[in-house]
Amino acid sequence: MKFDLEYNSERTKLIIPEYGRHIQKLVNHCMTLESKEERNKMALAIVDVMGNLQPHLRDVPDFKHKLWDQLFMMSEFKLDVDAPYEKPLKEVLQAKPEPLAYPKAASKYRFYGNNIQTMIDTALTWEEGEAREALYFTIANHMKKCYLNWNKDTVEDSVIFDHLKELSLGKIDLANSGEVLSDSKDLVKKKKTGHTRGKQQKRSKKK
Repeated sequence: MKFDLEYNSERTKLIIPEYGRHIQKLVNHCMTLESKEERNKMALAIVDVMGNLQPHLRDVPDFKHKLWDQLFMMSEFKLDVDAPYEKPLKEVLQAKPEPLAYPKAASKYRFYGNNIQTMIDTALTWEEGEAREALYFTIANHMKKCYLNWNKDTVEDSVIFDHLKELSLGKIDLANSGEVLSDSKDLVKKKKTGHTRGKQQKRSKKK
């Protein structure tokens, strides 16, 4: 007795492994049918089976559309059937997405976070006046808070002003403004530990 054994190394690579080899074989068989009517009928049956194998996709918008796109992908876009949707283009589905640009960040001063540069750029677009000056100092106070959270120590306002001037390419200079930033103690408040809170609760109960 002889057995026709198939080894994985000898099998063709599955285009969409999630559906398994049996679905791929059905797609391949569908392409061999001479009658377009028969191909249409079998393609509908295959899409129904694919939907049953991927029940979690039923809540996805255009669920059926995605299944038909996958059917054409498994046929390497060679299947000739009357689909309820426009046949996708191979170049479109297989096109690689454009690489995402890294967010602009001040690499020298990472402790300020990635959004600080956006805040500075936005402030520079405001009309000159008290509102813009107030925004400058709000940004400076935020920078001081970030610095303290990172360094956990004191920092002179002049250091923050220098950093802000550098990040704004010299357009924001608060060094000679005569104003001072918020006190470090107000910007960084120590959180009460569980031990401290427990003691306070016991004292309140005794009272």
